This record gives sequence, structure tokens and C-alpha cells, in this order.
Amino acid sequence: MVLVLALAAAAPARAAPSAQAERETEHLIQALGRSGCQFERNGSWYDAAQAQAHLRKKLAYLRKRDLADTAELFIERAASESSLSGKPYHVRCGGDAATPAAAWLRARLVQLRNAKPPSPATPPSP
Repeated sequence: MVLVLALAAAAPARAAPSAQAERETEHLIQALGRSGCQFERNGSWYDAAQAQAHLRKKLAYLRKRDLADTAELFIERAASESSLSGKPYHVRCGGDAATPAAAWLRARLVQLRNAKPPSPATPPSP
């Protein structure tokens, strides 16, 4: 019993990502899914929905290990390169040249953070 308690106390505490980190990461994944862009990984191009599904799997893997508790860590550890080959991921939208996925996602994160929050609705006049 003492050994079990000692092991439990020694185990690292897992901190859940902040609500802001959850929102930002989800926004990035959704932005890619809605983009209509193509996503390259390991030399093959995938549609945005497939890219979204792939990144969700990688995020779930990292979250179980407490390794992606910010949007920046999600980009760095899940959305920049293949964890198998080490090859960088790319995003290609329409006829534009492919860009590194990390740069594409960082740009979306900056846009999200710089967006003016919606103004509160004005209450109806009496």
C-alpha cells in the first residue's frame, strides 16, 4: 500500500490545457478543415478534411502525454512535420505555391489573436 501511494505521488501531475489554448488549437484545426487547401505529408497531398483528421489524431496523442498544452506547442509538435520521417508538412491553397504548414498555422494563430472580439449586443430599448 505504501509503495502504491509513493508511486502515485511521484507520478507527474497532468495539467489540462487552458481554455484559451483549447479554443486556439481547435480554431487552427477547423481553419485548415474549412480552408479547401491541400495538405502534404510524406510526399503525398491530402484534402483539408483528411489533414484535419490527421492533426486531430496527433493532437490526441500529444494531449495524452501532456505535450501540447498551447497552440504553439501543437504547431511545433503535431503540425509542422511528420513524426515518422521528419519531413515538413506543407499547405497549398488554390494555385498558390506550397508553404510550410507551421508558417500557415502560425499566421492563422496571429490572425485569431489580433481579431477584435465581437462587440456585445446592445440591449433593446425599453
